Amino acid sequence: MSPSDEHPRGGTVDAPWQVREVSRRIGDWISRLGRVWVEGQVAEITIRPGQGLSFLVLRDTSSEVSLQIAAPRGVVDAVGGPLTEGARVVVHASVEWWERRGEVRLKALEIRPVGLGELLALLEARRRLLAQEGLFDDSRKRPLPFLPRRVGLICGRASAAEHDVVENARRRWPAVEFEVRTVAVQGPEAAGAVRAALIDLDAMAEVDVIVITRGGGSFEDLLPFSDESLVRAVAAAFTPVVSAIGHEEDSPLLDLVADVRASTPTDAARRIVPDVREERAAVRDFRDRLRSRVVMRLTHDTRELASIRSHPSVRDPRSLLVDRQRLVAELRSRLRSRIDVRLRHEGALAAGRRAELRALSPQATLERGFAVVRTLDHTGVITRTDQLTTSERVDVRLATGSFVADVVTVTAAPDSTPPSDPPTTSRKETHGRP
Repeated sequence: MSPSDEHPRGGTVDAPWQVREVSRRIGDWISRLGRVWVEGQVAEITIRPGQGLSFLVLRDTSSEVSLQIAAPRGVVDAVGGPLTEGARVVVHASVEWWERRGEVRLKALEIRPVGLGELLALLEARRRLLAQEGLFDDSRKRPLPFLPRRVGLICGRASAAEHDVVENARRRWPAVEFEVRTVAVQGPEAAGAVRAALIDLDAMAEVDVIVITRGGGSFEDLLPFSDESLVRAVAAAFTPVVSAIGHEEDSPLLDLVADVRASTPTDAARRIVPDVREERAAVRDFRDRLRSRVVMRLTHDTRELASIRSHPSVRDPRSLLVDRQRLVAELRSRLRSRIDVRLRHEGALAAGRRAELRALSPQATLERGFAVVRTLDHTGVITRTDQLTTSERVDVRLATGSFVADVVTVTAAPDSTPPSDPPTTSRKETHGRP
C-alpha cells in the first residue's frame, strides 16, 4: 500500500497530514529530479576554515532568482582557482530537500568556471537573438535633445565616471542639471540595480536624456551591461539613452541597444550638452555673417536707388510727359497730313468722275441747247417726224424746265428713211385719236 493510500490525498480536516509527512512527500518529489547541470553567477560564498562544506548563493544571470548550494571543500578546491563573487560557473549538483529547515538545496558534485570563450559564445548567441528581434535597428534610435532640461545619470557610488560626466558637462554648459542614481555597477546585483534606476528615471517627465556609465574593467566586470533584461529595459524606455561603459575597446550589448554610444564618460558629457563657448562663437559668426550680408544688400540697394534717381524720367517726371506730348503731336500732324492728302486725292477723283458723268448725262445735252420732245402724257419720247401730226400738242423739255407746244407744220427730213416701227396710228389710237 502506497503512502497516498494510507491517507486521503491532501489529508482532511479530521485527519490532516503531519509536517513531517508533508516534508517527506516534498522530498520524494524533489528527489526525482536527480542530478542537474545549472549555470549562474556566484552572488555569495562562505568558506569557513576547518569545515568540510562551503556554501554558495547562485544567482540567475537575468532575473532575481537564486539557489543555495552546499559544496564539499574538495569540490571547491578542485575548481583550480579561487571562487569569487560575480564569477560565472556551471555546477553539477544533486537536488536535496533539507527537512529540518524545509529548504531546497543543491549539493555540488562539480563546479566549473565559465571560461572567456564560453562567455563570448553566450553573449554572441544573445546578441543574435536580440538583433533578430530588431532591438539594435538604427530605425529605433532616437535623437538626443539639443539642450536637455535635466540629465539622468546612472553610475557607481563616488565613481570617477560620475565625476567625468558631471564635471565635463558643466564645463561645457554650466546650467545643466543632473538627476543622479548611484547603484552597484559590478557583481550579480548590478544588472537589476541599473535596470531599476533606468525605469525610475524614465518615469520622470523632466529628464530628457539618461546616461548609463561606469569606468573600465575586466570582461567579467562589464558582464552586467550585457544582461538581457537590462538590454530589453533600455529598448523599452521612452527617454533617449546614452551608453558610456568602459573604454573605447569595450562593447557590451548595452552599447548596441542605446540610442547613442559614447566611447568614454567624458565623451558622453560632450554628446549630451552643447559647448557654450562653441555656441557663442557660432552665434557671433552667424551675427557677423548676417551683418555682412545686410551691409552688402544695403550697399547694393543704395547704388540701385542712386541709378534710378539719376534717370531723367525720375529726376524730372514732366520730361517724360513732354516727350510723349511731342510724340503725340508729331503723330497727330502726320495723321492730319495723310488725311489731307487722301482727301485731296479722293476729291480730285470724285471731280473727274462728276465731270464724266455730267458729260454723259442728258442734262448736259439740254444745256447745250437741245430739247427733249415728249408726248403730252409723258409716255414716250418723239424722235421722228412721222410720230407727229399737225395741231398735236407735245411737251418740250429744256435744260431749265419744260413747256407745251402745238405742232403747226411737220417737215420730214429729205434723206429720212421710213422707220420699220409699227404705224403711228397705233400710238394715236392709244391716246384716243380718230
